[in-house]
Amino acid sequence: MTTLDGQVALVAGASRGIGAAIAAALAEAGAAVAVAARTETPGRVPGTIHDVAEQINATGGTALPVVCDITDEDSVAAAMDTVVGEMGGVDIVVCNAGVLWLGPVETTPTKRWQLCLDVNLTGTFLVTRAAIPHLRARGGGSLVAVTTSGVGMIDRGSNAYWVSKAAVERLYLGLAQDLSDDNIAVNCLSPSRVVLTEGWQAAGGGTQIPPEMVEPPGTMGLAAVQLATQRADGISGTVQRSEQLLAQHP
Repeated sequence: MTTLDGQVALVAGASRGIGAAIAAALAEAGAAVAVAARTETPGRVPGTIHDVAEQINATGGTALPVVCDITDEDSVAAAMDTVVGEMGGVDIVVCNAGVLWLGPVETTPTKRWQLCLDVNLTGTFLVTRAAIPHLRARGGGSLVAVTTSGVGMIDRGSNAYWVSKAAVERLYLGLAQDLSDDNIAVNCLSPSRVVLTEGWQAAGGGTQIPPEMVEPPGTMGLAAVQLATQRADGISGTVQRSEQLLAQHP
């Protein structure tokens, strides 16, 4: 038996990049995975929910593509209903969907600031809120929010992305206490180094990153599996960095 046999995981923001890597790793560990995102058809950036689900199924895993706009409350509710109805429940939820904006505050358009809050913070809130009753119904579970080490880099200034992810960390650190009696682990996870996702590279990012500062997406997948196995009496109420977590819990 593998680590997560018999469990169902929903990964929001799983059409590419870190989310796709996490979905694949959870499936390899034995979980049936709902691959959730908005992207159903190929666009400017490679990757769709169908591509990721097909790759998992082709390698012997179990995956279901689920359309979900995490900024839309009705879309989140419909996605959760689909997962529960077709897969039997939810044990693990990973909130990975996000948008990036790293410009200085004084030149940040209001719509970009609001988009970071809507997707990165409110989207995480909506998915998490919708998942909690289903995790309770299973007698416990694991919630993981993907954040960034940039939250702590205050010496490098401020931007909408880091601010929104800092708010997610506060949300989850407090939520761990709220859900401890429900046997639900609540943690944040970020890369230790830079993951050059498709979205970032499509926008021209990463060209100046030295190779030693680059982290493979699969490292985040393995770290997410470690957190997915946790319940409230294990690792909970923490902000983890991928490589450090794996070094401490090989």
